[in-house]
Amino acid sequence: MKSLKLEFTGHDGGQLAARLDLPEGMIAGYALFAHCFTCSKDLMAVRRIATGLARHGIALMRFDFTGLGASDGEFASTNFSSNIEDLKRAASHLTEQFEAPRLLIGHSLGGAAVLAAAGDLPTIDAVVTIGAPADVSHVLHNFDADLARIESEGRAEVSLQGRTFTIERQFIEDARGTRLTDRIAKLRKPLLILHAPRDATVGIDNAAQIFNAAKHPKSYISLDGADHLLSKAEDAEFAAGVIAGWVARYIQPRPGTHPVAEQGAVLVTETGAGKFQQRVHASGHSLLADEPLSFGGDETGPSPYDYVAIGLGACTSMTLRMWADRKGLNPGKISVEVNHSKVHATDCGDCVGHDGPKDAKIDRFERHIRVEGGVSEEMKNDLLRIANLCPVHKTLESSSVIVTKVAEESLQDDG
Repeated sequence: MKSLKLEFTGHDGGQLAARLDLPEGMIAGYALFAHCFTCSKDLMAVRRIATGLARHGIALMRFDFTGLGASDGEFASTNFSSNIEDLKRAASHLTEQFEAPRLLIGHSLGGAAVLAAAGDLPTIDAVVTIGAPADVSHVLHNFDADLARIESEGRAEVSLQGRTFTIERQFIEDARGTRLTDRIAKLRKPLLILHAPRDATVGIDNAAQIFNAAKHPKSYISLDGADHLLSKAEDAEFAAGVIAGWVARYIQPRPGTHPVAEQGAVLVTETGAGKFQQRVHASGHSLLADEPLSFGGDETGPSPYDYVAIGLGACTSMTLRMWADRKGLNPGKISVEVNHSKVHATDCGDCVGHDGPKDAKIDRFERHIRVEGGVSEEMKNDLLRIANLCPVHKTLESSSVIVTKVAEESLQDDG
């Protein structure tokens, strides 16, 4: 998993700190995570969930709300409504720089935030809550002893989990004035509720209230044995696996999320993150391209030459499988390793089809074909012969024509 540091402007104009955790290879979709009250994006459970989702091809953006973690701003001036606004701004930033989020995940009060915000975010296909309260005012129990002082004096310092925070009266009034169940009833998006039966911070009855208020499709999964913060690695990893399996049903390509290119074309666009990172759209799939650290990139995706090697390796393996199927053969799993290098023509004794100067540098691709379980000498010769029939192999060995034009108008979104 690769992780990018991001910044975007929050509701009060301050810069909010974020991280985008990217899977290796194809990205199935983008998700946005809202953390718990007074927590941060770097809570261990959040990081473990991000890692687990990356294994399933889901990119996750997590961020610190105003005044928390590495984000600018004064926490005392925030409230639940401002958290919702920060969440929407995070979604806008992700949409502008990468791709619109399709999944919202919220933990504890962050779960309440995603329930409240999801209806205003048209690209969201599904919502997940983890240990979320059914009533925003539930958070007020964290400072019960100081509640009267906050209301009478307008603000007061309270101790939460060993840290001191200033809470203002407007926070309490905003929390009491939010009717979350009304928003849940109007959500009309697939909802997954994860909750620990023995959650001592947000009781299990909250999960029941959210479930009853929501319309179908809705699901509940018990995080049996977990605590509120999912502090055990196995609990966070279980949650990530459940989310990934459940959301696969709902994350599908949709209009308006990709710029328009000609039918059958591959579209490559700068993301604005890092020096070289590119967003690649190909046949409805979203991937990243980048350069390695040694070339000034961030290594968030394969390099351009990696993609050429990927094309050759994938085409070779597919061609060999098609040949084996036609012959009724049943070889083991086929893999192809491809190495690319620049060499002098005079040093490439096994290269063919190059008529240029002998002192010129040429591209040399070396394939290593492996078959699970091994092959006979006869099949080895057949594999070498069939591999050379791979269409990408032929393209690389033949002369290609590249025609370049400058478009008069920029690409427009297909929505």
